[in-house]
Amino acid sequence: MKRCKVMMIVFLAALVGLTFTTAAIAKYPDKPVTYVICFNPGGESDITARIQQQPLEKVLGVPVVMVYKKGGGGAVGWSELMRTKPDGYTIYGTNIPHTIVQPMTRGNAGYETEKINNVYFFEFTPDILAVTTDSEIKTLQDFVEYAKKNPGVSVGGSGQPSANSLGCEAFGKVAGLKLTYISFTGSGAAVPALLGGHVKALMTYTSMAARYPDKIRALAIAADKRAKALPDVPTFKELGYEFVEGAYRGVAVPPGTPKEIRQTLEKAFEKVNYDAEVITKMEDLGFIMEYYGEDASRDLVSKLTGYYRQLLKELGLLKK
Repeated sequence: MKRCKVMMIVFLAALVGLTFTTAAIAKYPDKPVTYVICFNPGGESDITARIQQQPLEKVLGVPVVMVYKKGGGGAVGWSELMRTKPDGYTIYGTNIPHTIVQPMTRGNAGYETEKINNVYFFEFTPDILAVTTDSEIKTLQDFVEYAKKNPGVSVGGSGQPSANSLGCEAFGKVAGLKLTYISFTGSGAAVPALLGGHVKALMTYTSMAARYPDKIRALAIAADKRAKALPDVPTFKELGYEFVEGAYRGVAVPPGTPKEIRQTLEKAFEKVNYDAEVITKMEDLGFIMEYYGEDASRDLVSKLTGYYRQLLKELGLLKK
């Protein structure tokens, strides 16, 4: 009899807990959501999040608070993601190829790619090779000739491994150049280094050229076609180099986040991504809009994991 009472108490406690959890999910969100940017302020991850912030607040009905967790090319933030409470109130900006290649090149990046639960990928940003507007280097061919005469020329960019660092390695390989990549905590942080003469060029993103048109000259864009924001900048392919590289950006939640919460966030980001004002702001800054929901995001990561594994192997950078 006593055993039956104990079992009944345990059952009722579980039922109360389940009811409480279900109720919490049903009214999600009912307090501010923290949006963690894993890079410095001023980079692409920050720029896109800032564009999304107010529309996202309208869709979710609560404040969205931006915080920064920089370091390790984003790895510090994504490692924290693995340990964060899975209640939907702390979400993290994510990047491909960063979240794919870091575990492959470091062995222990503090997280595993497959455990990052991306709920949406909303844009793609191609790489560009850029110099200052007052540089003696006016064209991509000028840069190639300069780099051949000056082996080991410095090229700055976002922390490594990243779309910028891999882009520098890959372009050096296809062009037969020896380049020295200098990494910074984010693409925004690399710009002052270029302007200050600390690096000769940047392997950065279209958004940086669109943001600093009077300071940065883009020589070529690593995409299949020209960017709307930079119509006069040719692609590497147009100039005879088979080179395409860039970064996808999205948002993820901690492992174990309930499906209902993931779906709420997925729908919210989808709605924001179709907002005409958001699209205009994104495209004017050099971003290419993408619309990958949770399932499509998983497929994208799977597809690109194979691609980057092969690329890293060819570059001799694969450790895992």
